[in-house]
Amino acid sequence: MPVARTLRVVVAPIDELRALAETAPTSTPVLQAYLAKVRSGAYAVTDADVEELKEAGLTEDEIFEATTGVAIAEGLRRLEAAERVIG
Repeated sequence: MPVARTLRVVVAPIDELRALAETAPTSTPVLQAYLAKVRSGAYAVTDADVEELKEAGLTEDEIFEATTGVAIAEGLRRLEAAERVIG
């Protein structure tokens, strides 16, 4: 299957992911600091980071939604950067 044809099939799901990522919660300062860590190096996130969010009043669902939303957004940002370089 040619690459161009494959890319056309993937466009709609990527747009859907982008829309979902834009709705992720980012409201509190403690959450913003955590999400910055997820963006720059998710491998460095620890249980202590998550516990700090819970102590600040966030639920596990809120933490999950924020984490996945920002991870998706960052992945898409990197994909777009690669597409610009590749042409």
